[in-house]
Amino acid sequence: MRVLLLTPPLVQLNTPYPATAYLTGFLRLHADALGLQVAQADPAIELFLRIFSRAGLARVAHVLGENAETRHEAVAFFLQNAQRYIDTVDATVRFLQGRDPSLALRIAGREFLPEGPRFRPIPNSIDEDPLAWAFGALGTADLAKHIASLFVDDLADAIRHGLDSRFELSRYAESLADSTPSFDPLHEALHGKPTLIDSWLDEVTVALVEKHKPDLVGLTAPFPGNVYGAFRIARAVKLASPRTCVVLGGGYVNTELRQMNEPRVFDHFDFVTLDDGERPLLALIAHLQSPLRDTPLFRTFVRQDDRVVFKTNADMHDVPHRDTGTPTYDGLPLASYLSLFEMLNPMHRLWSDGRWNKLTVAHGCYWKKCSFCDITLDYIGRYDAASADVLVDRIEAMINETGQTGFHFVDEAAPPAGLRALAECLIKRKIVITWWGNIRFEKTFTPELAQLLARSGCVAVSGGLEVASDRLLQLMQKGVTVAQVARVTRALTDAGVMVHAYLMYGFPTQTEQETIDSLERVRQLFEEGCVQSAYWHRLAATAHSPIGQQPGTFGIRLRPQAAATFARNELAFEDPTDCDHEFLGHGLRKALYNYMHGLGFDVDLRLWFGPQRGPEARRVPLPQVPKDLIRNALAASQ
Repeated sequence: MRVLLLTPPLVQLNTPYPATAYLTGFLRLHADALGLQVAQADPAIELFLRIFSRAGLARVAHVLGENAETRHEAVAFFLQNAQRYIDTVDATVRFLQGRDPSLALRIAGREFLPEGPRFRPIPNSIDEDPLAWAFGALGTADLAKHIASLFVDDLADAIRHGLDSRFELSRYAESLADSTPSFDPLHEALHGKPTLIDSWLDEVTVALVEKHKPDLVGLTAPFPGNVYGAFRIARAVKLASPRTCVVLGGGYVNTELRQMNEPRVFDHFDFVTLDDGERPLLALIAHLQSPLRDTPLFRTFVRQDDRVVFKTNADMHDVPHRDTGTPTYDGLPLASYLSLFEMLNPMHRLWSDGRWNKLTVAHGCYWKKCSFCDITLDYIGRYDAASADVLVDRIEAMINETGQTGFHFVDEAAPPAGLRALAECLIKRKIVITWWGNIRFEKTFTPELAQLLARSGCVAVSGGLEVASDRLLQLMQKGVTVAQVARVTRALTDAGVMVHAYLMYGFPTQTEQETIDSLERVRQLFEEGCVQSAYWHRLAATAHSPIGQQPGTFGIRLRPQAAATFARNELAFEDPTDCDHEFLGHGLRKALYNYMHGLGFDVDLRLWFGPQRGPEARRVPLPQVPKDLIRNALAASQ
């Protein structure tokens, strides 16, 4: 049996999404016993490279030129400079792939590339912009990478506003699948007139089918932004090879489609699996290989008599983390991925710059108590760790295969004990890597542990500070306090480890005063050098979290939900606190953007939310947090 595993567009451009690498490595452990030939490919990067090429942009320019009604500024600038874009795109992509570093000198000179609307904040001299200091600190290569990244962003804007409103660099048609209770929008898009992007994706898919001639195609949909791509690929596979079996899985399926009751999904897919894919795929392969197809399936949806039926087997169990094997990137075009540098903040750029091998220290979350989190689902609730020796063996194997020593540990929250053991094992075995990952800011991360992690190659961590309010942190059962987070993050920073904080606003019962106070605490954390990067998320009550399942405990009431036959995850709710979180969100993000660039610490917090006087004023309260709160918390630990 020939198995082909695919990542649909669009996801990050700098490194492969790891799902197919995990599953390919696992299935190849069983290839001889089951008679499998397992391959993987990445249509997401192939589609991008087809668009962002001389031939692709020439086609884009031709189609846009025929549409005289579309004159968004990004489109107008592209058409005015179409030939320059066409002439420079191949060289720029090669540069961002790391294949032509000498081009940095020409790009940094600011004459080689056309500079559209995305370049407006970029200064031409030190005196023009308060961010100009950053460019003085950047070397030529980084400056050129930043300019080339904005060049790509300009092109993406022109495509989105002139050619296909669903297109973005890291997602495609996200709104068609984002907690959509009805399948109708996806169905209509799949059966409507294809866009140029659709047609290219169809061509990429047909080429992959012709090359690999698969009996089984597995598609992973981790995010709403690549669900449409998954269905588009499945549709093209079925048209090109009707006898090929197509299966869908991934993070989106695991959260949004657990209660799916939509038979039309199976016009495109033969099977839909939940949670970790290793055991469901083994069961599915055995099912397809059995003469009567009567062997049991595991956590798998099928269509029977035009009804969706869930098949599982209580005698089957998930594969232990230690037995899942080493991920492999064999078959993926590692040299084709692009490193983008869109934000000057050095921690923030890790998500888009550089190629990272992906691993997990442990499956699931060892804490699994946070009330906003999907702790009832397998990917959070089933905690299972592998030994440090097993992890380092995998690290060595991946270095030997890829030639890359950068690792991103993509755990929900890497366990402190597991990280200590990993660091000690890396040092003992003299394995030199550079790594970063997600943690909880708990007191176990002492200065001593922070130093050990740094010696083993840790350069950055991310973790949830969330609401930055002790009352709300206790309500959400986060298990940390603001003072504790300050001490942990400062210990990491002092060890040379950059820190990114996930922040949240709009938690049930959170008042406007508490939101402003949270921002003040965040300001102090930046000013005291505890964190270097952060991001504000608006809280979403999800169906699989304690908030979604026990809303009354958190003082909210769920709004009536439309009957869902397709996706169901985010739940609308009413909060009696009646705080205008939508208004506050803009000011929170504006303040944070400045803090991440070392600016605005002396600005009155209220001004981030607009003028406080006059007809346009929207007054917000003064923070009630002591100005030295974080400083005192740090001093108390010394």
